[in-house]
Amino acid sequence: MRNPMRQWTIRALADRRRLRDGALAALVPVAACSVALAGLTAWAGAGRAGTPARIRVTEGRVLLPSVRGAETAAFLDIANHGGSADSLIRVTSRDVPGGITLARHRMNAGNAGYRATIDSVGIPAGGRLAMSPEGVDLTVSAPAGKTWTSGDLVPLTLEFRRSGRVDILAVVVRPGSVSFQ
Repeated sequence: MRNPMRQWTIRALADRRRLRDGALAALVPVAACSVALAGLTAWAGAGRAGTPARIRVTEGRVLLPSVRGAETAAFLDIANHGGSADSLIRVTSRDVPGGITLARHRMNAGNAGYRATIDSVGIPAGGRLAMSPEGVDLTVSAPAGKTWTSGDLVPLTLEFRRSGRVDILAVVVRPGSVSFQ
């Protein structure tokens, strides 16, 4: 004959174990949601949530071409102080009728460097793009009818996917007179 008190104790322990296991199973998603909510609250409280990209362009430099009418390179420092990423999609200039293209430095199997044309380059939220000879730069077709000298200013219009147009003046500098960090 079975002891009814013993059966009740076993059922009570099993019910407690199921209750404890159910509470622990519910605790994991509740904790994950709480951590996510705290992170989003901090992000929104810092003023970064949903803010548009805020682009600032500095250090515009165009290398002095070694031959009149030849291609040269230009470098910009672009900072995004906003809360959304943006992309540089085009650069134009009324003083460069031959055009300006975005390019990225590449190496081939024989360790020879070359420039590969790219359609756009991203600038992350709160990030920076520092153009350099080893990374992204601009390939500029120097005007055939005009000779640039060191110190000349070249107007550039940068077009960003979300921020629109930004006009800057880039200074013509001698190659080797600038450092890239």
